[in-house]
Amino acid sequence: MRLLLDTHVLLWALSDPERLGADARAAVVDRRNEVFVSAASGWEIAVKRALGKLQAPPTLESVLLSEGFEPLAVTFRHAEEAGELPLHHRDPFDRMLVAQARIEGLVLVTRDAHIPLYQVPTLEA
Repeated sequence: MRLLLDTHVLLWALSDPERLGADARAAVVDRRNEVFVSAASGWEIAVKRALGKLQAPPTLESVLLSEGFEPLAVTFRHAEEAGELPLHHRDPFDRMLVAQARIEGLVLVTRDAHIPLYQVPTLEA
């Protein structure tokens, strides 16, 4: 399975994996699965860290790589797709994750109730 972690799922997977449901936790740690983390999540975490709303390591990319997660760059095609999505969700970071999941054929691991409105494959976190 090819997974894309929502930002909150990434943070839970790194710091508090017990917050994840059993299926999501098993999927994330299963080395047969490809687990992607979007650059948009890195940006969201950096913004929240700068605002004092979140504590996260400043070297997040090295942490992700050590955990076996694959970085996923934001492309122009992703940006166009995110901009064309219906406004089920107003959070630009989540809209980008939906666009990336749709274009790249990924299952979005999330607990966000708005995400399934986009008809993108999801796995309940």
